[in-house]
Amino acid sequence: MSKWTDQLPEAAKEYIGSRRVDEVECVIGDIAGVARGKAMPATKFGKQTNYYLPNSIFLQTITGEWADNPFDAFTEPDMVMVPDYTTATAAPWTADVTLQVIHDAMDQEGNPIPYSPRNVLKRIVGLYNDQGWTPVVAPEMEFFLTARNIDPNMPVEPPMGRSGRKAAGKQAYSLSAVDEYGKVIDDIYDYAEAQGLEIDGILQEGGAGQIELNLEHGDPVRLADDVFFFKRLIREAAMRHDCFATFMAKPIAGEPGSAMHIHTSVTDTRSGKNIFSEKKGEETEAFLHFIAGMQNHLTGAIAVLAPYVNSYRRYVPDFSAPINLEWGRDNRTTGLRIPISSPAGRRIENRLPGMDCNPYLGIAATLACGYLGLMEKKQPRPEFKSNAYIDSDDIPSNLGDALDLLGADTDLVGVLGEQFCKVYESVKRNEYKEFLQVISPWERQHLLLNV
Repeated sequence: MSKWTDQLPEAAKEYIGSRRVDEVECVIGDIAGVARGKAMPATKFGKQTNYYLPNSIFLQTITGEWADNPFDAFTEPDMVMVPDYTTATAAPWTADVTLQVIHDAMDQEGNPIPYSPRNVLKRIVGLYNDQGWTPVVAPEMEFFLTARNIDPNMPVEPPMGRSGRKAAGKQAYSLSAVDEYGKVIDDIYDYAEAQGLEIDGILQEGGAGQIELNLEHGDPVRLADDVFFFKRLIREAAMRHDCFATFMAKPIAGEPGSAMHIHTSVTDTRSGKNIFSEKKGEETEAFLHFIAGMQNHLTGAIAVLAPYVNSYRRYVPDFSAPINLEWGRDNRTTGLRIPISSPAGRRIENRLPGMDCNPYLGIAATLACGYLGLMEKKQPRPEFKSNAYIDSDDIPSNLGDALDLLGADTDLVGVLGEQFCKVYESVKRNEYKEFLQVISPWERQHLLLNV
C-alpha cells in the first residue's frame, strides 16, 4: 500500500483488500448538501499535494444558477481542498474500486472557508469545546421510496412492491410493508457495511413507501458526514431496483412529510458526564437553559432547517409534523420532545428539521440555538402537557419570511457566522425568486378560466 492508503479507516482497507484502488472521488458538500468535487485516478490522488475548487460552488443554487457573491466581484478564486482521511469510504455501487473522501475547504492562507457547511458545524462544535463541553447528536432520517418520476409535471407516486401492488400508507412499523421493497433495504445494508456506516435501525413510517433510518449517537461532524454519505448510497440502492429515493420534505400530496429529527445532549469533556443530569438523576438548569435557547432562537433557524419552498408544506396540522416550539416529556406533538431515557441519556429531540436540509447545517443550527441558551441562561416556557398540534406564530409559513427572521436574530447570525449567513441568504433568495416565476398546475386549473 502507498503512504496515503495507510491513513484509511479499517472499513476502507477491508473493502480494498488485495485489490488496486482505481479512482478517488474528492468530495465536498455545498450549501444544499449536494456532493460536489472531482474524481481522479488513485495514482494521481496519491501523488498530488494540493486540490483546488472555485469558491463559487457555495454560490450555486439547487437549480444550477449562480447567486450574487455578497463580498466581491465574481472572480471565483480557488479554495484549497484538504482531504479528511478519516472519512474515506467505499463507493460500492461503482464498477471498479472507488473511494470517496470528504475534503475541507480552506483559503490560500490555510484558513477555513467560513461559508463551507462542514466548517460552519466544526466552528460551532469548537464553541462548545471552548467551554469544556462536548455536544452529542443522533439523527433520524426519513425518506420516501417512489416510482421512477421522469416527468416533473407528473405527481410523485409510491413504488411498486414485490406483491405487485403500490406501497400503502398508514402502515407505520409494519414489517410486511418494509418487506415490500426488501431488495432495496438489503442493498442499503450491504452498501452501509461496505462503507463502514452503522445503522441503528430501519422501520416503516406512516407514508406510502416512507422509511425511517436511525443512526447511533456520536460526534456531530461524523454524524453529519454519515447522513451526507447515506443520502447518496440510499439513492444508488433505489435506482438499482428501478425506483427513486427522495429526501424532499413533502414529495407526495396527502402523505406525511419527511423529517430529520436531531437528538442532542452535551457532556462535560473532562468527566464525560451528561450536563443535563444531576448526580442523583434530576434535570439540571443547563438542561432547561438549552431548551430555552431552542425556543428563543429556532424561529430564526427555520430558514436553515426548512431550506426550500417545499419544506413549508410539511408544517401543516394533522400530518404528524410539529408546528410549534413547545417542549414536553415524551410528547410527539411538541417541536421539542424529551424522550424517555436514563439520566445519562437525557437529551432533547428537535423535531422541526426537514430531511431536505443540509445535514451539516441542520445539526449546526440545532447546536447553535442550544449553545445560545447555555450562554444566556434563560428559563423555557412551561412544559406543554397536551396536544400541541396547533398553529403557532413561532414557525414562519414561507421561505421569504424565514430568511427575514434569520437576519433579524443577530445572536444566531453571530454564532453561525455572518459570512455564512450572507452567502446562505444570497443563495436562498435566488431560489425563492426563481420559484415565484413558476406557474403551478393549481393556478392553471383554478384561475385560467374562472377569474
